[in-house]
Amino acid sequence: MTATSARRIARVRPLSRAAEDEHFFVANDAPDFGSAAGKVWTVTTSPFPGSAANAGSRPRGGWEIGATVDEASFTFLAPSVPANVLGMAHNTGRAGRDLPPQAFHKASPSVVGPGDAIELRPGVGRVEPEAELTIVVGSRARGLTPGNARSAVLGYTIGNDVSARDLQKSDELWISAKSQDTFTPVGPWIVTDLTGEDLAVGIRHNGVELKAASTADLGWRVEEILAYLTSFMTLHPGDLVLTGFPAECAPIVPGDSVTCHIAGIGQLTNPVESAA
Repeated sequence: MTATSARRIARVRPLSRAAEDEHFFVANDAPDFGSAAGKVWTVTTSPFPGSAANAGSRPRGGWEIGATVDEASFTFLAPSVPANVLGMAHNTGRAGRDLPPQAFHKASPSVVGPGDAIELRPGVGRVEPEAELTIVVGSRARGLTPGNARSAVLGYTIGNDVSARDLQKSDELWISAKSQDTFTPVGPWIVTDLTGEDLAVGIRHNGVELKAASTADLGWRVEEILAYLTSFMTLHPGDLVLTGFPAECAPIVPGDSVTCHIAGIGQLTNPVESAA
């Protein structure tokens, strides 16, 4: 995967002697994500100033600021610990602009990282994944306009807006359909200096590629979404905004594997399991 002039920032946990809540931020400037240079990261300070939830862990041997760490020495986590996780309703295409912009909430405990299982509880009904360009907020934001909205964007990552379709029909607010534990896989990293205006997006379900689309097919653009959201609420560093899914999806069941991919960012893979 190659992204011109883009920096990647990730939240990771060392594989060796790591505590359950230990996490560090690392950065990589290699334009070719799959190259040897793209696998060696530099430990950096938190990109979310003022966010206690996103403060890095106390440095330890080999994990001091400025140290280099190989990708094989850690596991990727969700790229931030968000106070707010929001999605855009009916933003699957141009027809969405015929309706007023409308957001829905996804509970922060629904966020999991790359490789974590999407857990389906018995009786949940039809569940589908949605690969979505996800805005990562970098600074406190209120009252943004389309002209200055990108100033609040740290970068973009991949979000999987897992949705229980039967519950969407019975729950007008979509809380039970969208906010179940593990229903928001996010990652594997944040890519900066990416416009997000025309990026191929799609899903690979059990190794089968479904029909892809482009972020250009979305009705509401990044700047418009942020201006709308901050017209009534404050966004905080580390918050995540899922922008909509214009491509094809398929129902998932335990035993499946789901890979969401977006050009310029990479891919996010999660297995599907039955909830314990």
